[in-house]
Amino acid sequence: MVGAGQLARMTHQAAIALGQSLRILAERPDDGAALVAADVQVGHHTDLEALRRFAKGCEVVTFDHEHVPPDHLRTLAAEGVPLLPGPDALLYAQDKRAMRERLTGLDMPAPRWAPVSTMDDLVAFADRVGWPVVLKASRGGYDGKGVWVVGSAAEAVEVVGSPTPLIVEEKVPLVRELAAVVARSPFGQVSAWPVVETVQRDGICVEVLAPAPNLPDDRAVQAQEMAIRIATELGVVGILAVELFDTGKEMLVNELAMRPHNSGHWTIDGSITSQFEQHLRAVLDYPLGATTALAPATCMANVLGGASGGMAFDERLHHMFAAEPTAKVHLYGKSVRPGRKIGHVTVLGETFDDVRARAARAARWLSDAAE
Repeated sequence: MVGAGQLARMTHQAAIALGQSLRILAERPDDGAALVAADVQVGHHTDLEALRRFAKGCEVVTFDHEHVPPDHLRTLAAEGVPLLPGPDALLYAQDKRAMRERLTGLDMPAPRWAPVSTMDDLVAFADRVGWPVVLKASRGGYDGKGVWVVGSAAEAVEVVGSPTPLIVEEKVPLVRELAAVVARSPFGQVSAWPVVETVQRDGICVEVLAPAPNLPDDRAVQAQEMAIRIATELGVVGILAVELFDTGKEMLVNELAMRPHNSGHWTIDGSITSQFEQHLRAVLDYPLGATTALAPATCMANVLGGASGGMAFDERLHHMFAAEPTAKVHLYGKSVRPGRKIGHVTVLGETFDDVRARAARAARWLSDAAE
């Protein structure tokens, strides 16, 4: 797995149970996955020679992020390196303009959008859809970075004047955000977990509710079918997460991720098969596992770094376990910075009011030791 963050760390845990050995390409020896995996190579994902050395002897190479340059991916594929998902699929998780063009060709419901290279482009688009609009970097961007909501041409001048390739989208009046996470194998087998609701704060997902509360069955099936069709049409192998805007009337595709995804972390404790095990099953072309939820209501809450100082982390764990003994904790081995995802907690139960309250309390203890 190229990348050594929390996704690789949790994929490593799933690999152990399958009797597999996961090799990690880490930027630094203290990356989260590098701290726990036995087979770690240090190198940068933009270094073609490092990628070549890393891939030598691997049965299959997969990814915990989308940042390997497409030209490097195509070179490796041409040299016979088995990449899953492959370069042709990964392009649509790497390049938002390419994604929008492809999904438009598939008649997938999506916000109105356009490429932007000048202020005239932006103003012409805003004249059609109205202000405010959402500018997005075509490449890169994560957890709210590379996204700008602008209410006028004056607010957009600095962004549009930068060398960053951009697209612009209408600002959708959404009720909530959803995610449909599916898996696909090279053989073409597909599986889907229950559609979830993701709760965002300052561009960062803070909470995932599974299954999405009060989502009618027909609309849940529609979201799953959309995600499966996208995975099939794009030739995705492994996990595909389709982020959706729920307007109350329709569901619009926001973004794609072709790797385990934050919206699927709940599956470790809340589903028969976790997204991490399923990703491995898919890229190894094993039969896929059951995706049934284990409880009527599951809440996954991200643990975000709080202010420095205060109670030692081990003491926070002590208090959290005493307060919430049913909470399952997953820590990522990351240094703490305010707002940084350093772990998550998962709580299962009968009602969303109950699991949300317990998960929030557990996450709060780990974030800032506050009740």
